[in-house]
Amino acid sequence: MKTSTSYLLFLLAFCLCLPFTACKKEKRGELKRIWYNGSYNRDFNDLNALHLEEAAKIGIKPVPSREAAGHASRKMKEIKTNKYYEVEKLTHSIPYLVPEAAQLLEDIGKNFQDLLKNHNASLYKVKVTSVTRTSDDIKDLQKSNINSSSNSAHLYGTTFDVSWARYTKIDEKDTLNIDNDRLKMVLAMVLRDLQREERCYVKHERKQGCFHITARKMK
Repeated sequence: MKTSTSYLLFLLAFCLCLPFTACKKEKRGELKRIWYNGSYNRDFNDLNALHLEEAAKIGIKPVPSREAAGHASRKMKEIKTNKYYEVEKLTHSIPYLVPEAAQLLEDIGKNFQDLLKNHNASLYKVKVTSVTRTSDDIKDLQKSNINSSSNSAHLYGTTFDVSWARYTKIDEKDTLNIDNDRLKMVLAMVLRDLQREERCYVKHERKQGCFHITARKMK
């Protein structure tokens, strides 16, 4: 069946009425220079004593086992991989945080992506490598890591580790790739802002390849 001339004219008129953005995908601007004007070791050197003091104030009482974690002194929120961050397979911790820490983690992931957008970069998720540990988890960890402390802020449900060496690209079809060094700079900018807002304490862990982060009580 031949398409009538009137029908073709109708389709043409319909397309002309559509907003321009609906017919043409908006182009991303030129990638802006990503640079962290600071020192990771100097800027993120909050002492373990600060992490522990704040963790004891707002966190749970340390629990001996994973079974006991279900009856913690404070209600905790389970954290799962979502659009802002990815939780890696946890071997020596459980994916639960007190609400303040869970909100902080989400804000880190969201702010990270917002800053990437501001730089016209492709989008990535941060990776969570360690969360809350029980006393049993600490003992097991010490068998393979002699430097692991038995008095860890991870015991309180306030503390988590975010990798600065690994990230997950959201759209694999996006041909623009941002290397891990520049992604680390973006993450550092996000953490420095939150640190200055007194939302968290942060330690740059060189050997572990992560930022060790403890939530602070929101004022």
